[in-house]
Amino acid sequence: MSGQALLGVILAAGKGSRLLPFSTRYPKPILPICNKPIIEYQIEYMVAIGIRDVIIVVGHLGYEIAKVLGDGERLGARIRYVEQTEILGIAHAVAGLESLVNSPFMLFLGDIFFKTRDLSEMVRQLGDNDVAAVLAVKEEADPAAVQRNFAVITGEDGFVHRVIEKPRHSRTKLKGCGLYLFDLTIFDAIRRTPRTAMRNEYEITDSIQILIEDGYRVAAAPVVLEDINVTFPHDLLDCNLLQLRNQNRANLVAGSAQINSGVVLSNSVIGEKVTISNPIRVIDSLVLEGSSVRSTAGIERAIVMPDAVVDCRNMRSTFALEAG
Repeated sequence: MSGQALLGVILAAGKGSRLLPFSTRYPKPILPICNKPIIEYQIEYMVAIGIRDVIIVVGHLGYEIAKVLGDGERLGARIRYVEQTEILGIAHAVAGLESLVNSPFMLFLGDIFFKTRDLSEMVRQLGDNDVAAVLAVKEEADPAAVQRNFAVITGEDGFVHRVIEKPRHSRTKLKGCGLYLFDLTIFDAIRRTPRTAMRNEYEITDSIQILIEDGYRVAAAPVVLEDINVTFPHDLLDCNLLQLRNQNRANLVAGSAQINSGVVLSNSVIGEKVTISNPIRVIDSLVLEGSSVRSTAGIERAIVMPDAVVDCRNMRSTFALEAG
């Protein structure tokens, strides 16, 4: 791709009802991964490939996102906020931006934590050989992970021939990961995208399939190394532990945290203005900003909030009020 500057778009309007108790306090995109909001990682990826203008679509607690990011200057970007009043699928959210988008754009889903290769690979493919869209993909060994996302089926020519949203039986290990690059032809496809029977929403995968059937080429770029969709509380903990490994850290403790000298930390992240009063063990855990831990019992595979402790030892996380 050459000539036009890329625009960035991040969809950050969802409520995250399965992420209780976090979703009553935080919009998902500002949940911290190693003491930095998920959405900041995404903006940094954009800035690294030359994207300076970013539109963030906000909804639930959107003012909290604006409070954290401001105008984007701190991150080397110029941020505009657009409010989404109805949540009717990704294609519906993108459709609402048509009057604001005059150039190709990179789209992130704001509740996914990514570790990627250089995203310039996606940019190089757009426009080459009449490619109108590039999908970030990952070779996925777990069929259930493909079923939770969407399957990407390529043909002998190497281009995408079929995308299937949340397939019951996946014929491929190639998973779409919630990161896309589109030119403006996607808006023509979105206008003809029907609501789905399954979720009564406008799916971007249906729009992509319409694009393919219109004769446009769609490419797949294997740029995603790791991706975790933050859907349940334990996903947030897993993201933090993954990023600790990525950073080759044993632990991460914010500078303003006050921790008893007898505390033993193991594979844990401690946020800003955290107090841990007693000499306890903290293992495989996350303590969020402003939390005060007064317990004399240890913490293992848990997330501590200022007013709750979330037990993540089971896949179905449970929470108990009172962090003390």
